[in-house]
Amino acid sequence: MEYVVVIELASDGGFSAYVPDLPGCVACGDTVEETTELIREAVALHLESLRSHGETVPAPTAQTTTVRAA
Repeated sequence: MEYVVVIELASDGGFSAYVPDLPGCVACGDTVEETTELIREAVALHLESLRSHGETVPAPTAQTTTVRAA
């Protein structure tokens, strides 16, 4: 499964990431690369926790697109 990850520039100059399909699954880092690695680990742990508690693992449904602004 592949989940959409949103990475944003944080107010402190670092980066934060979240997964729209996995509420509460977040990560923060100093660089995009670090944040990407941390959110990858967070997703794995989040899914492991859901499964170990007998909860349903949400299917990925979020989509992304871009628009060009004038």
